[in-house]
Amino acid sequence: MTFLASTGTAGVIEINGTVIVEVLTFLLMLAVLARYVYPEIVKVAEARQREIAEQLRQAEQARAEAEARVKEAQARLEDSRKTAQQVVDAANRSAEQARQDVKQKAEEEAQRITESARREIEVERERALQSARDEVAGLVVIATEKVIGETLDLTKHRQLIERAIEEVASGDGSR
Repeated sequence: MTFLASTGTAGVIEINGTVIVEVLTFLLMLAVLARYVYPEIVKVAEARQREIAEQLRQAEQARAEAEARVKEAQARLEDSRKTAQQVVDAANRSAEQARQDVKQKAEEEAQRITESARREIEVERERALQSARDEVAGLVVIATEKVIGETLDLTKHRQLIERAIEEVASGDGSR
């Protein structure tokens, strides 16, 4: 049997026993592959497809968990910032209160020292006045004794001293 090629040129394909054996072998091989090999390849491909789908699902789940952790971490960070700000604000308020307390205590201490100094000055003034009075009284007695020429008794002595002190205190030394 001879076949002609469709191009119009003479080509001869001979069909002999070898071609038939080759076609039968090919069909047998195709049947064996379809029956035994192809199902295994399909099973492996499907298993691989399921494995990839599972890995994709796990990756998506891991991504979602990571996003949740990031949001949680951001929330904790924000809470920490707020807490830190509250601590700083409290420390500032405490420092301001301490500063006010120290200022108030210093002012009170200054006031106490001023009052104490005033009292001491007044006491020293009174001592100085008393000392001056005593000295003036002594001088008055001595001057009176010299002018009068006699010693005064205690009552006259007192009256004279009091009168002299009043005159000195009032600033009116003339009579």
